Amino acid sequence: MTELLSLLPPMPALFGQLIVGLINGSFYALLSLGLALIFGLLNVVNFAHGAQYMLGALTAYLLLTHFNISYWYALAIAPLVVGVSGFIIERLFLRHLYKLDHLYGMLLTFGITLVIEGIVRNIYGASGNSYRAPAALSGAWNVGFMMLPHYRAWVIAASLVICISTWLLIEKTKIGSYVRAATENSSLTRAFGINVPLILMLTYSFGVGLAGFAGVMAAPLYQVNASMGSELIIVVFAVVVIGGMGSILGAILSGFALGLLEGLTKVFYPEASTTVVFVAMVIVLLTRPNGLFGTLVKHKTDDSTTVKSINNKFDSSPITYLLIVLICVAAPFFIYPPFLMKVLCFALLACSFNLLLGYGGMLSFGHAAFYGGGSYMAAVAAKTLGLDPFTSVVLGGLSAAAVGVAFGYISIKRQGIYFSMITLALAQMFYFFIVQSAFSGNDEGIQSVPRGKLLGLDLSDQLNMYYFVLAFFLVCFFAINTIIRSPFGFALKSIRDNESRALSLGYSTDTYKLMAFVLSALFAGIAGALDALTFQLASLTNVHWTMSGHAILMTIIGGVSTMVGPLIGAIVVAALENYLAHLGTWVYVVQGAIFMFCVLAFRKGIVGEISDSINRRKS
Repeated sequence: MTELLSLLPPMPALFGQLIVGLINGSFYALLSLGLALIFGLLNVVNFAHGAQYMLGALTAYLLLTHFNISYWYALAIAPLVVGVSGFIIERLFLRHLYKLDHLYGMLLTFGITLVIEGIVRNIYGASGNSYRAPAALSGAWNVGFMMLPHYRAWVIAASLVICISTWLLIEKTKIGSYVRAATENSSLTRAFGINVPLILMLTYSFGVGLAGFAGVMAAPLYQVNASMGSELIIVVFAVVVIGGMGSILGAILSGFALGLLEGLTKVFYPEASTTVVFVAMVIVLLTRPNGLFGTLVKHKTDDSTTVKSINNKFDSSPITYLLIVLICVAAPFFIYPPFLMKVLCFALLACSFNLLLGYGGMLSFGHAAFYGGGSYMAAVAAKTLGLDPFTSVVLGGLSAAAVGVAFGYISIKRQGIYFSMITLALAQMFYFFIVQSAFSGNDEGIQSVPRGKLLGLDLSDQLNMYYFVLAFFLVCFFAINTIIRSPFGFALKSIRDNESRALSLGYSTDTYKLMAFVLSALFAGIAGALDALTFQLASLTNVHWTMSGHAILMTIIGGVSTMVGPLIGAIVVAALENYLAHLGTWVYVVQGAIFMFCVLAFRKGIVGEISDSINRRKS
């Protein structure tokens, strides 16, 4: 017994981490509460919540710095400012997407996040700014076994009061009954004379106001900077999914519980503290598909959804494919080859993602794991194992496919937003695995990856390397095209359009979806492997979740469920990064604006709109 007790950490350390866990849980609960409110009523997965949390902290900092307005006044002013920004976002953008699938709200708010964070980063820089805690909350209590700082106790208490008050407001008041009625049946609620659009607007403003309030409370604890909410929001999404999308009680309880779990993990197994929330999310979704307190999420669709086949001569003509080959072969004599290789790597990533979303109807937020995993495997094979470039790329693709088998087996039984979130959680777990692995080189990555020689050709020559990348791209591009036009591809599209009907016709839908998932991972891994050899570097950028955002952006811009669209989208995104590099981080603002424009007004993408134009002329 004595030996067992000796293994336990000292009591001050244990209780100290529990307090830290409660503080983190306080922010998780407040942020997930706002997300749950917005999703429950508006059917929008608000990816901009982290940016709005940052805006709350930034507003408090600016009020103190420029107007000498204290923390206590900022607690009231900053949430109002963020709430007004939410009012503008809802009026201008979100209300056009309520009848669409969750995909569109998520993508639009992702674009809004890029715009907000890009603007703040350019004006105030990337380094953090400190914000002093109010003098009334300085000092600490000696509770015997530890020192409890006054401000940390205030954060926990204030969060509990706000969360409980919000729950009582929604569940026990007349206003809350209007909100619940508008959620369950907006048409009938409107028939009783209730202004449903006003309720929607106020609900979104209130939800983001909660994020702003959390940002003010976080300002004295953390550095106020543009990206302070970008990583936190991923954890908060996991909290919301665990509690159940749209469940207010689930958001509150899960937030505090997961904060405590994270704190305990830091005591007993610190290496797992960054992934424990995502592990919990995977376990919960495997046992309770709709979260602990959630109900079945119905997916809203209409005729404007992008996830439909677009068949036309422009996209499927052999002449189009021949032109692609000829242009790619001639391009390096007119355009800088490294830029073209980046385009081809991005295009293959987008094509792999399009195979899953456009023809399988599955929105994955985990493709960064396959792209980055393929790049790291190829780098290890080429640099450490001394293998030739062809074998290194193939191993990169096969390793990504192996990861895809594991990810797909876990995730394909989930649908809609739960599928997206579980793939995101798995990708984050993979990201932290890479970060903590000795072979990855941590922040430095694996550098000086040798290109080697193939069939006597020295791939250190830019032109030789370009044609090596082009050969892989063309083989994979036509392989994906063949898969889509095969009986397997037609079965996959039937499952996408009506899974229940496909089941009734005898198709093993889970098998088809798993195969599509693994094939998509394979091609994404090959793209990542080519990236590592091209730029002689495998870095954390390739495995970060923002790379999944790149895949989505390229596919949406070019046109979902088109063959040529992802290639066009890759050209646009790579050109933005390359030719607007002199703008610095303003590039993110441009990317976010394009993202928003495509979701709102250009939903079928470049190729989709061209296809529609051709079809209209014919008819």
